[in-house]
Amino acid sequence: MRVFVTGATGFVGSAIVSELIGSGHEVLGLARSDEAAAMLQAAGAAIHRGSLEDLDSLRRGAAAADGVIHAAFIHNYSDLASAGVADRLAVEVMGAELAQSGRPFVVTSVIGHLTPGQLGTEKTAPDPGSAAKHRVATEEAALAMASQGVRVSVVRLPLSVHGDGDTGFVPALINLARSKRISAYVGDGANRWPAVHRLDAAHLYRFALETASAGARLHAIGDEGVPVRDIAGVIGRQLGVPVAGIQPEEATEHFGWLAHFVSMDIPASSALTQEQLGWRPLHPALLLDLDQGQYFTTNTYRNG
Repeated sequence: MRVFVTGATGFVGSAIVSELIGSGHEVLGLARSDEAAAMLQAAGAAIHRGSLEDLDSLRRGAAAADGVIHAAFIHNYSDLASAGVADRLAVEVMGAELAQSGRPFVVTSVIGHLTPGQLGTEKTAPDPGSAAKHRVATEEAALAMASQGVRVSVVRLPLSVHGDGDTGFVPALINLARSKRISAYVGDGANRWPAVHRLDAAHLYRFALETASAGARLHAIGDEGVPVRDIAGVIGRQLGVPVAGIQPEEATEHFGWLAHFVSMDIPASSALTQEQLGWRPLHPALLLDLDQGQYFTTNTYRNG
């Protein structure tokens, strides 16, 4: 199958490209720079010039493929609403190109828009009061395409997708602990983050492309819920700094833009995904991966 992949040089997307090529698929990867094009070429993928905001390039990419995996997102935390609009428009354009074809379309969503404090499953609808409304609109737009002749499925990613090259929330916490000389959590730190290894996530994207039914919601979850205080504990031990709780009213001052995410309690299950697709998370869990030490080597990880 020839697969058009957006976000093909990103942390998750690059793992998806390797997974697809290793399984005999051809990849057409979206590239907005010469550096991205070189990375795709080195990985053995064909290059499609464009960007998430260049809707015509997305339409042409989808038209040239047997299926699409949408793994791109503009991670602009200062304007997530605009990033969400761009994401939804991208999905709508590619979905329109795939309409009435039966071709597969795998769209990325997030666990973070589910109801806090409850174990979210694949059947759980987004929380109407979620701060992640920008991702809810994309998920809803994608799933609506199941009635338009598109074999669309949604893969919900957890707060932590970890592994070599991570540029997400955990490296940001490490950088913060290193600079402030304290590894902190909010309150008692019992709130939970779900997590998955990037290679397990990539495996699920391939399974979704090949076999998921139209309208499927899938959970890329390895750890159902890791207490944030346990994450902070590993960081503190690795850096040799104290580990302590921060009062909720002081969280913004200490964590800045991370405060909302560090405070989230959003456990989730992948039991139905595993049952339906036969997918299993096989790579190290978050705390084990973190405790192996590669997250703390100089210049290996950065805040992305």
